[in-house]
Amino acid sequence: MNIIEVSGLTKHYNDFLAVDHINFAVKEGEIFGFLGPNGAGKTTTIKMLTGLARPNEGSAIINNKDIIRQTVEAKKTIGVVTEDSNLYDELTVADNLEFTGQLYDVAGSERESRIKKLLSVLGLESKRDVKFAKLSKGMKRKVTIAAALVHSPSVLFLDEPTTGLDVLSARVLHMMIRELNQKGVTIFLTTHYIEEADRLCDTVAIIVGGKIKEIAAPEEFKLKTESKNLEEAFIEITGRKEEIMLAEKGIT
Repeated sequence: MNIIEVSGLTKHYNDFLAVDHINFAVKEGEIFGFLGPNGAGKTTTIKMLTGLARPNEGSAIINNKDIIRQTVEAKKTIGVVTEDSNLYDELTVADNLEFTGQLYDVAGSERESRIKKLLSVLGLESKRDVKFAKLSKGMKRKVTIAAALVHSPSVLFLDEPTTGLDVLSARVLHMMIRELNQKGVTIFLTTHYIEEADRLCDTVAIIVGGKIKEIAAPEEFKLKTESKNLEEAFIEITGRKEEIMLAEKGIT
């Protein structure tokens, strides 16, 4: 069953076409990767899918809700983690989660229970009373994910989640993504790290210049192109040899 269905989605800023009539579907319970270089249209796509930007054309259905006509209803079922956190530096970890839970109208007793569980599951209990500003970048990313999960969304959008993280923090985050997915959360992940998409994703859409080039499982890409790895397949599909540098092997 598809939990996300996108048809003809398009976004332009004046004369610049950022996303060009893209079509794809995400199955419930999978990790779906959007792989492409910086400027490919990944973040713009997530903004449209999460109601932060209005498309010029096309449609997007999430959990049977039209993100354009039923924006509020659709947002209640999704969590969003952007590269730049929207949490408050002056608040503690617990207070940020409390505030986010209130925004989503999570009832008091249920909110307290979910926050306690998230702090435990994500290894944040010792940081409960630490102000957000004083956390490391890796810890901030974990708190941001906790905030995105406080209302128990069925779909979690992660926009370049490991960008700027050290190797250990990236590995911990990868483990967290797999564990969330195993618990039934559908993950929509944008990345420009080829190995990240290869290791984490069930399905990968390759996007370049606002257009989707191919959609398949990582292994299918390799079989189609007779490539040894997703890097080689990426180069053959896109014809962009310089993009091999996007792999940044150290992060996985």
